Amino acid sequence: MNQLKQLFTRYKMLALVIAIAVIWLFFSWETDGGFLTPRNLSNLLRQMSITGILACGMVLVIISGEIDLSVGSLLGLLGGVAAILDVVYHLPLPLNLCIVAGCGLLIGLANGCMTAYLRIPSFIVGLGGMLAFRGILLGITGGTTIAPVSPELVYIGQGYLPPLVGIVLGVLLFALTLFLTWRQRSNRALHGLAAHSLVRDVVRVVAIGAVLAGFVYTLNSYDGIPVPVLLLLVLLGVFSYITTQTVFGRRIYSVGSNMEATRLSGINVQAVKLWIFGIMGVMCALAGLVNTARLAAGSPSAGNMGELDAIAACFIGGTSMRGGSGTVYGALLGALVITSLDNGMSMLDVDSYWQMIVKGSILVLAVWVDVSTRAGRR
Repeated sequence: MNQLKQLFTRYKMLALVIAIAVIWLFFSWETDGGFLTPRNLSNLLRQMSITGILACGMVLVIISGEIDLSVGSLLGLLGGVAAILDVVYHLPLPLNLCIVAGCGLLIGLANGCMTAYLRIPSFIVGLGGMLAFRGILLGITGGTTIAPVSPELVYIGQGYLPPLVGIVLGVLLFALTLFLTWRQRSNRALHGLAAHSLVRDVVRVVAIGAVLAGFVYTLNSYDGIPVPVLLLLVLLGVFSYITTQTVFGRRIYSVGSNMEATRLSGINVQAVKLWIFGIMGVMCALAGLVNTARLAAGSPSAGNMGELDAIAACFIGGTSMRGGSGTVYGALLGALVITSLDNGMSMLDVDSYWQMIVKGSILVLAVWVDVSTRAGRR
């Protein structure tokens, strides 16, 4: 049993990819192939982008040993602010984006200040924010939908890249994969470390190339790569770099692994947590903009249950509920699982209460797997 746990832990991401493949095949079978059509996959990835953007920030919060329950309501609030600035005040999109992102940053820093400096548990701060932000949203919108937003804003949520641009993007991503693989092998050789098997690296590069080719071909078969998906890919690159290649990223893991030891080593733990929540606020702003653009309106119910989807995505993707471990790409795979279940069950016309039961069960299962595998290593 312990060997099975160790095997699962070592290949957790592979197991998650296999789980996604099984989910897709099941829904494709049940919908007579409708689930895997280019149109539905394009819509699925567009839906996933909002949960994915939230998960990019949430994974940092959870790795640091905290939680934020306010992100769904904050998404709705900032999306509503964006709609009001666009529809009522007719602000240009760049200025609208800057104002909403600035509001998200300030609110996130306020949450971080209460958690890190005032020592209020992040659970309570998030719970209070979840109620307060939803109340403010209802107040500023009057409980009504704010519409229609401008075509420029709509493009962020509903636009597509031209097919040629999608092909160029795929080629650039593959070239980046080749470069990073070569640099990793060169660095290991430079420091006298044993390089990974050449066959392993070749198989990895070929697999990534095949996924990229299938990704671009499938989306170009419909209308092209959705703009929200491009934004999510950019965030994946940025957050992966932050968590693996920067001092700040290493400090996030250190704070979550052993906060007291991190403090004694001279690291300002409070500042680290403050900026983690600030980043989370900016991600709520981006997700709110994309959601408003996708709906072409600001809705008082926007972001409802969004915090639970983001948290579930992180846990399903392998982020430890105890903090100290997790990856951005794992969280995005978790977001893909959540969105695939939502999309597939909606296509099968499954009752909403069953959808909630299934998602809740999978969340509990993911946390149980995390607890079991970590217990097996002790």
